[in-house]
Amino acid sequence: MRIVKNPHRSIGLTDPSLTGVPHPSISARKPIEMLKRCPRAEKTPLLQSPDLAARLGVSQLWLKDERNRMGLGSFKALGAAYVIARNTAEEANSKATYITASAGNHGMSVAAGAAAFGQEAVVYISEQVPQSFANRIEATGADVVREGATYEDSMEAAAQAAQKLGAMLLSDSSWDGYMDAPFGVMEGYLVLMDEVCNNLTPPPTHIFLQAGVGGLAASAAALARDRWRDAPKIIVVEPEAAPALIKSIEAGRPLDTTGPDSAMGRLDCKTPSLIALKGLARDADFFVEITEEEGQAGADLTVQAGIASSPSGAAGIAGLAAGQPHFGALGIGQDARVLAILSEGPEV
Repeated sequence: MRIVKNPHRSIGLTDPSLTGVPHPSISARKPIEMLKRCPRAEKTPLLQSPDLAARLGVSQLWLKDERNRMGLGSFKALGAAYVIARNTAEEANSKATYITASAGNHGMSVAAGAAAFGQEAVVYISEQVPQSFANRIEATGADVVREGATYEDSMEAAAQAAQKLGAMLLSDSSWDGYMDAPFGVMEGYLVLMDEVCNNLTPPPTHIFLQAGVGGLAASAAALARDRWRDAPKIIVVEPEAAPALIKSIEAGRPLDTTGPDSAMGRLDCKTPSLIALKGLARDADFFVEITEEEGQAGADLTVQAGIASSPSGAAGIAGLAAGQPHFGALGIGQDARVLAILSEGPEV
């Protein structure tokens, strides 16, 4: 594990490349109301795991269990489904085709959202994405196109296809000139953190948030700061193979990064979302990298505890476990109350 204390906390990044980039939304009410229209829109559980807490040396461990959100197996169900629901409501009786790139779960959200509201979806995936995810996406009625060796390659292919076809690109990442749709996707993610905030008293002392492009982490961190102010320390966890956020924080500006493929596939993103980076630079206290072995160890812990997740979905727990020798640096004592997110179910 490598730990970086965020030097930009509270102030944020001032690099000119982020001028005009919005901070993440903290308006949870809109997605909460809109997502009520979606099938299987029930709240997900907030679990307490005394056994894992004792094993990891903290007083309490709370886990927001997103493994069956809307029956899709991931928090990602919230994001694209919300944007499609909102667009359909605003443009009654209109038909649209949504094109996206995905490492798996975002694509399922786009596909399911499109199916629920009578729209079309095309999902681009890279060669790295397991066939099981492709099958699940196709089962919802979306078309799947394999393109490129990496997530970034498939994202470029999706953007080109959307422009050529006049379709709507619905990415969960943001970049210069593309902000509105990912801002809405991230707004949808606020629903899960709103559920946590309404059911967790007192607030946690520490929150571990896994990150790929950073959308979930930034949305959760923004709402946590709005509701709980400076009470929790927020720790962002990335794969060592895809350190897009931590490297950007160190550089003080957005950076494209390189690295080998990661088994934490849904976090294996080499370029940060600009909205997410801007929010996390202001709201996160620490950024940490975990190795492939540490990521797998986190997933193994969830299996042993009877709450099985994947290395991606359990990366927050992996960060806590790998951080045990560094608890002093992270301000974690035996009385710590930790929140983590099981962001997806086990890989199948």
